[in-house]
Amino acid sequence: MIYLTESPESTPIPIWLVTKAGLKDWLGGRPAEQAAWVEAAGFKAAPGAHLLLPSGDGGIAGVVAGVSENPDLWALAGLPAALPGGAYEIAGGLSADRASAVALGWAMGTYRFDRYKTSEQTYATLVWPDGADRGHVERSAASLRLVRDLVNTPAGDLGPTALVAAAEQVAGKHGAACTVIVGDDLLARNYPMIHAVGRAATDAPRLIDFVWGDPDAPKVSLVGKGVCFDSGGLDIKPASGMLLMKKDMGGAANVLGLADMIMGANLPVRLRVLIPAVENAVAGNAFRPGDILQSRKGLTVEIGNTDAEGRLILADALADADAEEPELLVDMATLTGAARVAVGTELAATFTDDDALAADLARLGAAESDPLWRLPLWQPYRKLIDSKVADINNSGEGRFGGAVTAALFLKDFVEKAKSWVHFDLYAWNDKPRPGRPVGGEAFAIRALFALLSERYPPTA
Repeated sequence: MIYLTESPESTPIPIWLVTKAGLKDWLGGRPAEQAAWVEAAGFKAAPGAHLLLPSGDGGIAGVVAGVSENPDLWALAGLPAALPGGAYEIAGGLSADRASAVALGWAMGTYRFDRYKTSEQTYATLVWPDGADRGHVERSAASLRLVRDLVNTPAGDLGPTALVAAAEQVAGKHGAACTVIVGDDLLARNYPMIHAVGRAATDAPRLIDFVWGDPDAPKVSLVGKGVCFDSGGLDIKPASGMLLMKKDMGGAANVLGLADMIMGANLPVRLRVLIPAVENAVAGNAFRPGDILQSRKGLTVEIGNTDAEGRLILADALADADAEEPELLVDMATLTGAARVAVGTELAATFTDDDALAADLARLGAAESDPLWRLPLWQPYRKLIDSKVADINNSGEGRFGGAVTAALFLKDFVEKAKSWVHFDLYAWNDKPRPGRPVGGEAFAIRALFALLSERYPPTA
């Protein structure tokens, strides 16, 4: 449920959205007893704060909520859990964009991952704000919840086989044609690095590939890192480093969420989704440091570290997607700790050599409350991943610039796409914020969907 309604069972309680600057004027228009109550409570209309206003019969006369001058997606996302149960409505008008954003934030404020633990948590219901795009809000909420659910699911229940099932469900929902290449067939079909990374796991590696839309429409291709669990391989991680490795398929989850949004909105594109799904495990047949792997593109790759596996599986998938010369090629991956050091946990590190694309993404990321930050594809660092015995090394020298060298590694496998962008994302909330509980999270896909909707608007 997203706790948005058109026809409440009872008269909805008003929610007044008030800024710090507008609080005095708002108080001047309220009954004296309400103004006195607000002043006695010390309410200052700080963004995110709210106050219940009592009615004369002991009920709730309304809610005053502090907001910024331009309320964003998360402005009211804390209210569904904080308010007493019942129906509420926004008092006064909002622009269509703001109405949709507030509605989506409300829907995401009701999210809980309850697959393994039942909850009696109830939420307040919001009457659909006037002007909100209900179809967009409902589709977006479903897609964002899908991303969160997939990332939150532990690897014991979401290995490569289960990730295939999730992808097939998304593809089937929209009539996309889906194929899956499994195990040793990856070698026969020339995806050697996907096979090498996943061959040590009992759940065989596989490549998910689905296509949707008019074959003659502009090609948009999405590639998502689907490492369902990352032990680090033979360069094994410490125990503390494995605690969140169920989220190492966060790139795949985000790609599936974005694909669901694109197909649900019927954007006029020919969409292709490629997800290499593997577990980076430890066994006698695991790939080793010092091995030299063949790639689909024909480049040889020296393994400097088996814990830099995500770029290996992405490289094979990117080479395949790139061969079709798509208008836009997007890859998403929980790729490096270096990106988190650079931009923290709340921004998607973004790499592209297309300045116009970068500018559009920055603008739309801000508009959609979906922040991202461009980092450089600094070509002089390419020498850090040189190899003396192969075309390229997957890890390279030194401790510095790791997010940049990972992006440069991927860039070697992309040459024909008209535009390419790589997202190194966290896919997780470390601390709770309104509408964003601790756990799996969608990154950059609202900005990307806005970009695609702007470039390829749906036809009536």
